[in-house]
Amino acid sequence: MQNPSKSQDPEWTILKLLKWTTSYFKTHNIDSPRATAEILLAHVLKLKRIDLYLRFDQPLVDKELSRLKTLIKRRIKREPVAYIVGIKEFWSLELAVTKDVLIPRPETECLVEAALDLLPEIPPSNPMLNPKRILELGTGSGAITLALASMRPNHLFFASDCSMNAVKLAQKNAKYHGLDTSIHFFCADWFKALTNNAAGFDIIISNPPYIPTQTIAHLQPEIYQYEPISAMDGKQDGLASLKHIIKKAHEYLHRQGRLLMEIGHDQKNAVQKIIESCGMYKDVIFSKDYSGYDRIVQMQKKCCESKFNLLGKSV
Repeated sequence: MQNPSKSQDPEWTILKLLKWTTSYFKTHNIDSPRATAEILLAHVLKLKRIDLYLRFDQPLVDKELSRLKTLIKRRIKREPVAYIVGIKEFWSLELAVTKDVLIPRPETECLVEAALDLLPEIPPSNPMLNPKRILELGTGSGAITLALASMRPNHLFFASDCSMNAVKLAQKNAKYHGLDTSIHFFCADWFKALTNNAAGFDIIISNPPYIPTQTIAHLQPEIYQYEPISAMDGKQDGLASLKHIIKKAHEYLHRQGRLLMEIGHDQKNAVQKIIESCGMYKDVIFSKDYSGYDRIVQMQKKCCESKFNLLGKSV
């Protein structure tokens, strides 16, 4: 079939373009070639994917063909689809994503599930009934906190990131979903914005960098060429950020507060040793992701309550 850039051809209907693009992606070893073709074409036409199937015979105009060709070229260079179209779905929420943040992964929904089990639902009729304070470290696009806030409104949510661009993006996503008044976003490097003047947190949650530095270059090109290295680089052994959070989080948790984190698929034993050496937690639980890997760790603070305040740079 002729290249779709030859826009004089009146036969470039939605169906023919889907078939051609799918075949083209297959020859370039692009994952999920049909789904990718559908997402890109739907984006160009400003349609939902399902609507493509109702308009198979609709031809594209020159401007649409030109735009589709540009997006196809970007994908062939292994740019992730989420960055090309600027959105990614997580927990049934449509999130804006840019190269300032990691693309939310399905396995991170397991972290959300674990946190939801610890957060009681508060009836709208009594919103002040024992609300919990939840802090997310390294929020990125805001995916985790937005998912939690959408499911457990009336609790108190705080979310930080060391990247101001990430914080602004997360705030944009919160506003889009009507959650901007439910979450306080601030810019800070882990715990540096916290002092001892106000109440601490019931839950601290994080999906920190945990990939060993030397491993990153061996990941898919979509990851190491495009996603922010700082958000995935866990230094030499992949444990630097995990270790820092474990050793500090108990200082900022309420009595009996809990720390939840996503970890690497092969890091359970190493993380267990870090927790034991810290000596400040009990009831350590590891849970598996959808692929059967130990992906989530949660632990409860042993010692008494501490109090801290937020001094991060808000936007």
